[in-house]
Amino acid sequence: MFNNIGISGLIIIFAIALIVFGPAKLPQLGRAFGDTLREFRNSTKGIVDDTPDEKTTIIEIEPKR
Repeated sequence: MFNNIGISGLIIIFAIALIVFGPAKLPQLGRAFGDTLREFRNSTKGIVDDTPDEKTTIIEIEPKR
């Protein structure tokens, strides 16, 4: 998704964010974005862990007598 931005694009985006939000708000915005991303990853991980995987499903076989 962001493979084609490059260093110069990131610098431009950072400069625009600095102008729009100011230096006092940028750390707060970054922290809020990080918390949101962490919460999203944790919730999607919980959903993925809840669904059984075909490879990890254990089939119980009755022993022969």
